[in-house]
Amino acid sequence: MVLDSLGKSLRGVLQKIARGSTVDDALLNEVVRDIQRALLQADVNVQLALDLTQRVRRRATQEKPPAGASLRDFLVRIIYEEIRGILGKDGVFELRPRRILLTGLFGQGKTTTAGKLARHFQKKGVRVGLVAADVHRPAAIDQLQQLAQRVGCEFFADRSEPRAEKVVERALATFPPHLAVIVDTAGRSGIDTELIEELQRVRAVLQPDATLLVLDAAMGQAAGRSAQAFHSAVGVTGVILTKLDGSAKGGGALSAVAVTQAPIVFLGTGEHLDELERFEPTRFVSRLLGMGDVQTLLERFEALSNQEEAQKAAEHLMTGRFSLRDMRTQLSSLGEMGTFSKLFSFLPGLGAAKVTDQQLDETQVRMRRYRAVLDSMNSAELDDAHLIKADRIRRIARGSGARPQDVRALLKHFDQTRKAAHGIVSNRRFRRQLERQMTQGGPPAP
Repeated sequence: MVLDSLGKSLRGVLQKIARGSTVDDALLNEVVRDIQRALLQADVNVQLALDLTQRVRRRATQEKPPAGASLRDFLVRIIYEEIRGILGKDGVFELRPRRILLTGLFGQGKTTTAGKLARHFQKKGVRVGLVAADVHRPAAIDQLQQLAQRVGCEFFADRSEPRAEKVVERALATFPPHLAVIVDTAGRSGIDTELIEELQRVRAVLQPDATLLVLDAAMGQAAGRSAQAFHSAVGVTGVILTKLDGSAKGGGALSAVAVTQAPIVFLGTGEHLDELERFEPTRFVSRLLGMGDVQTLLERFEALSNQEEAQKAAEHLMTGRFSLRDMRTQLSSLGEMGTFSKLFSFLPGLGAAKVTDQQLDETQVRMRRYRAVLDSMNSAELDDAHLIKADRIRRIARGSGARPQDVRALLKHFDQTRKAAHGIVSNRRFRRQLERQMTQGGPPAP
């Protein structure tokens, strides 16, 4: 999960509140000290961390909890609201045909983000055109072209044109109407006059609906100064923070950028094209504190390329018709939705569960091995696991690069899954409810 160490520290604070016999001055002092330490370790500005904890202390001692709420619940709510407050307002970013200008310094992940953003649009049914307006680096043009091919979107470049604004002008004349046009621009090692003037010329030609600044989260608190400088030069309307998956300074970048007038609209959370998340402070803090984010999990499910097959596999599981083919569909869907650690963070309570990173990694490796084994089975075997005996096990193991015991482990896991599901649906009342919901599409009978 993004800012995992900060999340663990803050969840530890909430657990300390839950275990406390009473909310008194001693517990409050301890909670304030732990929050300060967690924020400072995540590179949040010292003054910002002190101000936040002072507000937590003041509100906890001066405000009265609502009727029916305990002091513990009220203190947790105060912490949630104050951490939410330092991350700025929600940035609304519409996924529709529009012109988008990407800006940023060299090495911030701008070109990769252009591909991720194109993928994000196309998953929502919006056609995209990528424009290579970095006329100073041929490698950037090659990279963007490769990304466009992977995404399956339109692409425009003019390698003989040294003026970025002319490239953009020709791209607009070439692209069909009703595209979301994303322009990747040049970067520098620092903000200089030449860079700003080129961006302003491109902006004048493009007339963008959105100007997005791409920033590496590893910049920490310096991200705020960079955001402010670009905003003054070209009117930044939103920020995309990249490389948050491995940045210890992510808290500094998040809080620093959020205090500017440009809201954070997306987070880059990995290297893959699908690892771009809409940034909504409310959901983000809920996940950070282990309160879950079921809405984002549902959105990920809706974005699956084989959503219909995944739903059918779930129905087969609950009605006793589950096959190895259904299991392969489910494992493929899990792979599309992200790593187990990310999926855990979306579920209320599980984000704070005592599951180690090593256990999650081992499960992830095992699931990948199972998918390779399933891919080595033929159609008859996927539909009828009883066909798989010793000879077939050896053949499947050779084809998947696994060991025979790995194939047997998969078959055992498959059998246990079916038996567990059968134990649930053997309840006659539950089966009637499930069948009614599946056939009529309505809620379960009372």
